[in-house]
Amino acid sequence: MPKIDIDKAPTRFGTAYPPPYDEPCRGRRRWQLGDAGGLSQFGVNLMRLPPGQWSSQRHWHTHEDEFVWIVEGEVVLVTDDGEQVLRAGDCAAFPAGAPDGHHLQNRSDREAVLLEVGSRRPAEDACDYPDLDMLTDPATDLYLHRDGTPYPAK
Repeated sequence: MPKIDIDKAPTRFGTAYPPPYDEPCRGRRRWQLGDAGGLSQFGVNLMRLPPGQWSSQRHWHTHEDEFVWIVEGEVVLVTDDGEQVLRAGDCAAFPAGAPDGHHLQNRSDREAVLLEVGSRRPAEDACDYPDLDMLTDPATDLYLHRDGTPYPAK
């Protein structure tokens, strides 16, 4: 496999979250390196997280493991147990099925860069956002209220 040209990798800006939950994640940018390399069993993303932005809303996955490694800068990991500062070289893991909502916040004045690695099980995986009235449904790939009502499409 040839070297992956990061500049040519598929890129995603912001988030698909419904408003107003998209607000703190609008500035994030992800280079989908796993897609660029043709990987199908797990995803690999390089994320740039500007100051004041979040990696995601706090969430946990039913069927997908997640791993993050901080490449540059500093972020705050927020979980059910509280907050921890992660700096370049630090990493964290989130096993599938462990109901511990987590996300990263860039509270510094510098951009943070991190590598995300995770399983790809979209047909089985649901995502729970414990701080919000929001879930994902693997059957429809929609954001839903806890009562099952879908959020309006973006």
